Amino acid sequence: MDKKIFAQLREIVGPSHLLTSDEDRQCYSYDGTTLEYLPEAVVLPGSSDEISKVMCLAAKTPFPVVPRGAGSGMTGGSLPLKGGLVMALGRLNRILKIDQENQLAIVEPGAVTGNLQAEAKRYGLFYPPDPASANFCTIGGNVAECAGGPSAVKYGVTRDYIKGLEVVLADGRIINTGVKTDKGVVGYDLTRLFVGSEGTLGIISKIIVRLRPLPQAKQTFLVQLDSIRQAAALVAKTLAEFTPCTLEFMDHTAITIVADKIPFSLNQKTKSLLLIELDGTKEAVAAEGNNLVKFLDAKTGVIEVRQGKSQSETEALWVARKQISPSAFKLKPHKMSEDIVVPRTKIPDLVIFAEDLAEELDLLIFTFGHAGDGNIHVNIMLDKKEARDLANGTIAKERLFKKVVELGGTLSGEHGVGTTKRDYLGLEIDANTMAVMHMLKKAFDPLNILNPDKIFPQSG
Repeated sequence: MDKKIFAQLREIVGPSHLLTSDEDRQCYSYDGTTLEYLPEAVVLPGSSDEISKVMCLAAKTPFPVVPRGAGSGMTGGSLPLKGGLVMALGRLNRILKIDQENQLAIVEPGAVTGNLQAEAKRYGLFYPPDPASANFCTIGGNVAECAGGPSAVKYGVTRDYIKGLEVVLADGRIINTGVKTDKGVVGYDLTRLFVGSEGTLGIISKIIVRLRPLPQAKQTFLVQLDSIRQAAALVAKTLAEFTPCTLEFMDHTAITIVADKIPFSLNQKTKSLLLIELDGTKEAVAAEGNNLVKFLDAKTGVIEVRQGKSQSETEALWVARKQISPSAFKLKPHKMSEDIVVPRTKIPDLVIFAEDLAEELDLLIFTFGHAGDGNIHVNIMLDKKEARDLANGTIAKERLFKKVVELGGTLSGEHGVGTTKRDYLGLEIDANTMAVMHMLKKAFDPLNILNPDKIFPQSG
C-alpha cells in the first residue's frame, strides 16, 4: 500500500478515519490470542457505501482487507497476517430498530452485544447468545465467529438468531441475504454460509436478529462435588431429566483461581462445580427448581447444592464464572485456550484424558465451560519462554484435538478456526469437503483479499 492508496482511502472515509501512525496501527495489531501482526493502515468506515468503495479499491489494486470488531477473538481471526488494511467496524455501532411485535432487531456490526441485550430487555425481549465478553464484544464479530455462551444448551448459538444480513463482497458489491419473517426458503441459505465464515467471504454491514420473550423468572444453583469425574458424568444425567438454560462446569483449578469471587464458602472437599440455571414462568421455575435439588441431592459425589438467594449472589456467581479465563494468567504467563466440543456423554472421557495428558507431559491443564452442550474449554497453561513448556504444549494441543475427533467431537464450538487451529483442520474435515470449501472461498473472493490465510491450512 502506498501514499496514492492512502489518499484514495482518505477520500472515501474522511481524513480522521484513516489511521496510519505507528501508535494507531499497534492498537489493531492483536486480539485475544496476544499474537501481533501490524497492519499497514486502519480504516474506520461509517456506512455500507464506504465499505463498498474500500473493497472496490482493494480489488482493483489489490491489497488484503481484514475486518475487525472489538478484537476479542481467541483464534487470531482478526489479525492482519499479511499486513494490508484492517477494517475496524466500531463506528457502525447502532441498534437501528427493535420490532417488539415481530420480535426482531436490526443492528450494525459494531453494536456491542451487551448493549443489544440491554436494549431488547427494555421491550420485554432478550437476545440469548451470551459470550463471556458480551460487555465489549460486537455482534458482527459474534456473527463472524458464530459465538455461543452458557445459554446455548437451551437457546442455541448465534446462527440460530440471525434472520438476515447485508454483506459487502470482496469486489464491493452489496448483497442482502435471509428474511425478516419466521420462515423463508427462497434461494440458497446464504445467511448460514456467512455466519461463522470469519470474514473470509464478505464483510457484514447489517444484521437482522431474532429475539425471544424475556423469561419471567430464573433460579441459579451452585453444585459442589467431590470428584471431577462425577461432575462430568452428572451433566448428561441432569439433561436427561431437566432443561436448564445454562449448565456450566469448573474443575478444581478453575475453582481455585476465582474462589475469592464466589459468594459462598466452599466445602474443603469440593473438587468441581456445576453452575445450573433454570428459567421460564415463575410457577414452572419454582417447581423445576425443587425437583432439581431433590434430584441432585440423591446423586453420588454431590456435597452440597446452594441456590443464589438474591440478585447480588446470582450476579456474583456469574462474575466468578466469567473471570475464569482472564484469571488463568495467575497460573502461567501464557495459555492455549481450546474450545472443543464432544458429545455430552463423552465429557467424562475428555476430562479424564486432559488430566492424564497434563500428568504425562508435566503441564498445567484445566477444564471448564459449557458442559450442557459439550463445549469444554481446555486451557493448556505454559511459559512460552521455556522451550520445554512450548514444545509440550504444542504436543498436548495436537493430541487433544485427535482425541476430540476420536470421541466424535469438533475442534471449535464458538471461537472459530482463525489462524491458531487452521493447521489442524484436516483432523476433522476430509479432503473432498475441504475442496468444496476452497471452491466457495475462490468463488466469493477470487483474489484472496478478504482475511487471507485464515481457516484453511497453509498447505491447502
